Amino acid sequence: MKIWIAHEAGLAHLGVLPDGAEVEVWDGGEFPSDPADVKLLVAGGGGVDEEKLKAMTGLAAVQILSAGAEKWIPIMPEGVALCDNRGAHTETTAEWIQAATLASIRRFDAFARHQAAREWAAGFTGTLTGATALIVGAGSIGESVARRFAAGDVDVVKIARTARPGVGTIEDLPDLLPKADVVVIIVPLTPETEKLVDAAFLARMKDGALLVNAARGRVVDTDALTAEVRTGRIRCALDVTEPEPLPADHELWGLEGALITPHVGGAVDGFIGRVYPPVGDQIRRFAAGEPLANTVVNGY
Repeated sequence: MKIWIAHEAGLAHLGVLPDGAEVEVWDGGEFPSDPADVKLLVAGGGGVDEEKLKAMTGLAAVQILSAGAEKWIPIMPEGVALCDNRGAHTETTAEWIQAATLASIRRFDAFARHQAAREWAAGFTGTLTGATALIVGAGSIGESVARRFAAGDVDVVKIARTARPGVGTIEDLPDLLPKADVVVIIVPLTPETEKLVDAAFLARMKDGALLVNAARGRVVDTDALTAEVRTGRIRCALDVTEPEPLPADHELWGLEGALITPHVGGAVDGFIGRVYPPVGDQIRRFAAGEPLANTVVNGY
């Protein structure tokens, strides 16, 4: 059973592999051996395209290292299972959301500019303590953010695709948005969520509120967001943008109310050691003929 993985360093984090597993490293470039023999592909993203996947005529499953599968869905060969790695990035992405929220509300971005200019510019800032946070997307990351916020005396409201105890749905947004000081977006990109955050969504946010996007850039209408942040009525903290990378001449870079990082929510020291142990578990399931974990169905 031939398996290709994206990083040589990942080999040390796969655990005990089943008998007959032959693991090779493929970084998306030149094939290390006959692609027709590959049964399971562990893909890191770079260099993998539809034509290369079609050459893997024996392929049964693709395991990606990211939580978001939207760019993989359109290029998957028919009959090949697609699995994401959603749990591996839960705490690091939640940590970014918490950090970015605090940095924006406490105006660390403005203080950083003053530091670069060697200016002692004291002043009052907002505070997260006692605020209301609306989390749009109550999956594992959203739930982790909720726990972190609640520990800091934040009133947390959650919505998801399906209602459950303590969690509302998208239909509740019009009533909830005007009450939230912070709105966190952490939904997968699907046809239903593309440009979920549009001009009407933003217009319902309360004055002075903060929009935090750690989902995908296309979930937010960038032009509408830019227009609102330009006025100073709301602020934003973004780890993802549309387009991405954000062009150097884009207006958002220079707006005082915008805090932008280059899609690094899950990019932390020890990344390989975080994402490859679940891959090892998946390889063992695959070899045993067991149901695969985190199979993507209808974009989720």
